[in-house]
Amino acid sequence: MAKDHSNFFNDVYEVVRLIPRGRVTSYGAIANYLGTKGSARMVGWAMNAAHGLSDVPAHRVVNRTGILTGKHHFETPSLMQERLEAEGVEVIGDKIQQFDRVFWDPSAELSL
Repeated sequence: MAKDHSNFFNDVYEVVRLIPRGRVTSYGAIANYLGTKGSARMVGWAMNAAHGLSDVPAHRVVNRTGILTGKHHFETPSLMQERLEAEGVEVIGDKIQQFDRVFWDPSAELSL
């Protein structure tokens, strides 16, 4: 039986809504937090489907090295960077600068 992707996508969106302004996380960190380590690609698919959802700050989710791999899924290729810079995140050459300083790990930040 196939897993219900809509529930997984909604779980991803709930985590993404919690990422603070000026911070970023990775697809893999979200997958790990949701107990589906190794499903970073599924998180990516969820994020690609999130661009019509105004309450999901998709621009705050990047790859594990801080590269704006999802930028082509925004209305314009520069919009992801513009949104991050508006929050004080420095981006040069599609890569977040001082990535370790702005990285938000949901497993640490949302621990019970």
